[in-house]
Amino acid sequence: MAPHTGVVLLNLGGPDSLEAVEPYLVNLFSDPFLIRLPLRGAPRRWFARWVARKRAPHARKLYAEIGGRSPILPITERQARQLEQELGPGYRAYVGFSAWTPYIRDAVAQARADGCRKIVGVSLFPQWCSATTESVFFDLRKAAAGTPLVEVDHYPDDATYLDALSSTVREGLRRFENPQEAHVLFSAHGVPQSLIRRGDPYEREIHATVQGVLQRLPAGQKWSLSYQSKVGPVKWLEPATLEHIPDLARQGVRKLLVVPVAFVSDHIETLHEQRILLRGVAMEAGIERYEVANALNDCRLFARALAQLVRRAEAGIP
Repeated sequence: MAPHTGVVLLNLGGPDSLEAVEPYLVNLFSDPFLIRLPLRGAPRRWFARWVARKRAPHARKLYAEIGGRSPILPITERQARQLEQELGPGYRAYVGFSAWTPYIRDAVAQARADGCRKIVGVSLFPQWCSATTESVFFDLRKAAAGTPLVEVDHYPDDATYLDALSSTVREGLRRFENPQEAHVLFSAHGVPQSLIRRGDPYEREIHATVQGVLQRLPAGQKWSLSYQSKVGPVKWLEPATLEHIPDLARQGVRKLLVVPVAFVSDHIETLHEQRILLRGVAMEAGIERYEVANALNDCRLFARALAQLVRRAEAGIP
C-alpha cells in the first residue's frame, strides 16, 4: 500500500567520505542562514570555495580520526526506520539534508514518487535556531511547494524527548562507581551571541531542555552548561566548553560526564570534539575520569517522541 504521508527527517548532514569533505564545506559556507554575510550570488560562492579550501585539510584529518566519514546518514536512516514502525501503516520516513546527500529536495521528490500526498517535516534540531532550523525548513518549503506541509520545528521541553535524553544521562552516570560524585556537563553547540540579541530562542530553549533533564535526575545532581564548536572571531555563547572544563578541574571536579545536548546523533562534534579533543583537555586539566554520554541515535524512546510530535502536529495540537 502506498504511503499517504511522507515524514522527512531534517538535518545538515555530513560528508560520507574524505573526498566529500571539501564540497560539503562549500555547501555549509554557501548557506546564508549558517554564515551571515552580506554576500549573494558569485561573491558568496567564491567566499565559500575559498574558506572550504583553507579548512578542508584540517577537517579531513579530523574525519580520518573518526573513521573517514560522518556517521550521520546511517544513524538518521535508522531513526527513520524506527519512526516508521512507531507511526504505523500509511507513513514512510525519509532522510533530507541541507548540506550533503541525500538533499532535502531529493527526499521530497522520492516521497512524491512513492505516492505521498502530504509531507511532514521533522527537525532533528530539538531547540529552534535560525542558523539551522530556519535553513532546513527554507529548503523543505521550497521543495514541497504545492504539497500539503506540516512542520515539527522544535520540541525542547517535550516530555518524551526529555525522557529519552535523560535515559542517556542516567546510563552515562552508571559508568561511575559512585554516580553522585560525577559532575554532569551539558555541552551544546554554540552560536554567535548576535543571533540571541536578535531574538533567536536557541539559548532559552537549551536551558529549557537542561532543566527538563535535571528534573528527571536524582536531586542534588551537580551540573553545568557550556557551549562548543566556536568558529570565527565573533563573540559566541559562553562559557565555552574548551575553557569551562579546566575551570571545573580548578574547582575540584575530578569525575566528569559530558552530555551532548542539542545533538540527536553522533557526528564530528560528538565523536571528535567531545570524545577526543575535550578528553585531552580534561586529562591535562586534572580530570581523572572523563566520560561522554551516548547521543540519542537510534534510541527507541526518541523515535516514540518523534512519532508523537508528528501526530500532534497533524492534529494541529501545539
